[in-house]
Amino acid sequence: MGERKGTNLYYPPDYDPRVGGLNKFLGTHALRERARKLHMGILIVRFEMPYNIWCDGCGNHIGMGVRYNAEKKKIGMYYSTPLYQFRMKCHLCENHFEIKTDPANLDYVIVSGARRQENRWDPKENEQVIPETKEVSCRLYDDAMYKLEHGVEDKKVAKLRESSLESAIALNNATWKDDYTSNSVLRSAFRTQKKELQKKQGLDSVLLKKNGLNIDLVNEHEDDIKLAKLLMHKRDMKKNGHNPLKRLITIVRSRDRLKGSSHSVSSNISRNQTDQTRTLCKLTQPEPSTSKMVSSTLNTSLVTYDSSDTDNDL
Repeated sequence: MGERKGTNLYYPPDYDPRVGGLNKFLGTHALRERARKLHMGILIVRFEMPYNIWCDGCGNHIGMGVRYNAEKKKIGMYYSTPLYQFRMKCHLCENHFEIKTDPANLDYVIVSGARRQENRWDPKENEQVIPETKEVSCRLYDDAMYKLEHGVEDKKVAKLRESSLESAIALNNATWKDDYTSNSVLRSAFRTQKKELQKKQGLDSVLLKKNGLNIDLVNEHEDDIKLAKLLMHKRDMKKNGHNPLKRLITIVRSRDRLKGSSHSVSSNISRNQTDQTRTLCKLTQPEPSTSKMVSSTLNTSLVTYDSSDTDNDL
């Protein structure tokens, strides 16, 4: 609608048609704000993102089809085709990224500020229909012999794939030959699936009401179930007091206490034994004064005994 702002408007009394139009007379442009940098060779356009990219400034993902107000300028020529570059600002941060056209490869190339999300693949790996390249299509149009050879190769490929195609058609016919039976089987499967879904929704609503929550529950996953079981097991162990680490610590401490008590008992026994031996030694050893007296008495007795003998001899 911006292009129509300069038409069907009021013409003032001092308007001169020789100026060249109402926009020139008023000193405006038909594109209005989009042409504010036109003197620099830049035009403001709406640019649609051709593929998924990652912003280098904030690291966020920008999907294909997101539109921006971009500064468009001509940067060169590819033969007779002009090359254009678009500069735009990320809507999530202050970063700017630039994208230019690539007519040689029929693609867009990121110049700066972003990187492309690489999700391209080879159609040959997925057994998809491969479109002919530009060189092959030109050669098919100009060279009749090459076209004939290409047609022969296509027929060979068709023969190889004919068996698989026939088997797929036969399977389809066998599956959908009886419409009533196929429809009844499909509807019964839908009924069971619907009942399971309603049951699941009822259980989820009861759980949410019980906990006073107002959120959307996602489907259960095997990893979540395993994690919940581990948490419940740990909680039960704490509640019952069966903590293996604590039990191991208590066992080790009790063993240390038993070792300490046995060592103290053995030391006490050894002390008692040493005390008893000391007392026995004291009891068996005579006192020094008494020993002297005994020796003196023995000497006197011997002397007397000798004297008596000598008297008798005389």
